[in-house]
Amino acid sequence: MEKQRFYSALSIFQWFFFLLATSVALPIVIGGVFHLSIEEISNLMQRTFFVVGISSFIQGCFGHRYPIADGPAGSWVSVFVILAGMATQQGESMKETLQLLEGGLLVTGFLLVILGITGLVNRLLFLFTPLVTGSFLLILSLQLSGVFLEGMLGIQGQSNLDYQTAAISFGVFVLVIVLSIKGKGWMKSYSVLLGILFGWLLYFLLGKSSNTISTPDSFIKLPDIFAWGTPQLNAGMVITSIIFTFILVSNTIAAVTAVKQVVPESGESEKQIINRASWAGGITHVISALFSTIGIVPLPVSAGFIRLTEQKRIMPFLVASLALAGIAVVPSVVDFLATLPGPVACAASLASFVQMIGISFQSLLKDELDQRRLTILGITLLIGIGLMFLPKAIFNGLPTIFQYILSNGLIVGTIIVIVLEQLWKTKNMSEKNHI
Repeated sequence: MEKQRFYSALSIFQWFFFLLATSVALPIVIGGVFHLSIEEISNLMQRTFFVVGISSFIQGCFGHRYPIADGPAGSWVSVFVILAGMATQQGESMKETLQLLEGGLLVTGFLLVILGITGLVNRLLFLFTPLVTGSFLLILSLQLSGVFLEGMLGIQGQSNLDYQTAAISFGVFVLVIVLSIKGKGWMKSYSVLLGILFGWLLYFLLGKSSNTISTPDSFIKLPDIFAWGTPQLNAGMVITSIIFTFILVSNTIAAVTAVKQVVPESGESEKQIINRASWAGGITHVISALFSTIGIVPLPVSAGFIRLTEQKRIMPFLVASLALAGIAVVPSVVDFLATLPGPVACAASLASFVQMIGISFQSLLKDELDQRRLTILGITLLIGIGLMFLPKAIFNGLPTIFQYILSNGLIVGTIIVIVLEQLWKTKNMSEKNHI
């Protein structure tokens, strides 16, 4: 009994650090592009931890009911970065831009709630075939691999490579992979936790930890509401939010589909699960806007983490989610957790993406890859991934809505694969649809 409790506690601890690792890097990125002060970044991190914990619990308990970590959406981050760049070029206020993003999060949240409660989201399920889901997961993995690799190399916000940081990060990455493959018993199950703790300790011993823990004014500090000001909207942001709603539906379906491959089936119909996940995702988007954070979504990389660690139970995940939300109101604990080095968090996350690449291929191979599917996949990957290598400035002359879309390879790739999958039907498929 004592041994079982010990391993349950370790499972909670590992889920806690995975939630933390997936939450810590992107607020720092956003803080940098919007020129936020150290105090503002610290407050953003506090609000992010709080919303991630609440959002993960809502989805795990009332939404899809799977152990799927929620975290800042990479697709939303790209919109934040694009808008920050446009504001700088056009001499607009960064504060007003952030208020515009709050408004966009609210619109997306309300749309997701409506789609989930009315069941309209089920009418979109036919769009998300294994080819679409697999392509989405693959492009998402490749897009975020660049972000995490930059973090591991210590070159976010600077041009020079930090060799010591890179060595520590790749040491963590290799350790997590090796333990997940060669480790026995508890070492295999807690490979991500061991990797993070090892990297954190090494970072401290080598004197790389630059963060200092400040003395908080009070023991408890609730997250600020509308910290960026009153939400605003314009036509471009409304249109972007509508398009993003469909991308977020594809993200949710991809996350649930990926995790169902590594977690025992619940016996519920996919329609019921996606309905609940949709309205729950809408609520968490409204909460994200309320507490002024990046949009929080179910992370498909959770499937990679589960496969890596074999942590399939829902209860440790729910406890870890509440723990993260709880500690977010204790400034001294948040300040300590904020000392978790970004490169170490990025290394642990990238290790989980190794498994997600495999899951994306499993999804792609569910149906036979005939000439039609191979052609659609090829076009999708070439254009979706190719856009990632183009300088963002080339779209500056286009209307704002097109800048949002064309600057994001994941969005363009997802749109292409959905459109081609629906428009290009073979004779056999047409006959099957009419039966």
